[in-house]
Amino acid sequence: MSKFGNNDKKEVPAVSTASLPDVVFMILFFFMVTTSMKEVELKVEVASQSLPQATEIKKLEKKSLVSYIYVGKPRAAFQKTLGTEPRIQLNDSFAGLDDIKDYIIAEREKRDEAEVPFMTTSLKVHKDTKMGIVTDIKQELRKASALKINYSSRKKV
Repeated sequence: MSKFGNNDKKEVPAVSTASLPDVVFMILFFFMVTTSMKEVELKVEVASQSLPQATEIKKLEKKSLVSYIYVGKPRAAFQKTLGTEPRIQLNDSFAGLDDIKDYIIAEREKRDEAEVPFMTTSLKVHKDTKMGIVTDIKQELRKASALKINYSSRKKV
């Protein structure tokens, strides 16, 4: 008789799930921190189908350095108070031509000084909008020394 017996009936121990909630909450926290929400609620009609068509399109490299100016007729909810004439939208509010310079200055102050020369102003303009308002916006951008302008468009099929 041996002192140490053969224990062939050993069972595999169960996997511990004690740290599982910690892992789940770390993943949840990671996605909450890194996900970016929609920044601007559009109050003017500027859908991708309503943008002008272009044959030569270049994709923007750093979208974090882009400031958007939306131009189009107000959505149905705002047409009773604002009418159907094209309006300018800066961030989440309607604006006039006089507000563009202040908007560009505020956008520059949000950025590091090294990024300011690389900032681009993108105009998202409805295809039915008259060119007069776009020219007025460009004049205001010149006054604000925002000379890098991009026109958002869709690719011509």
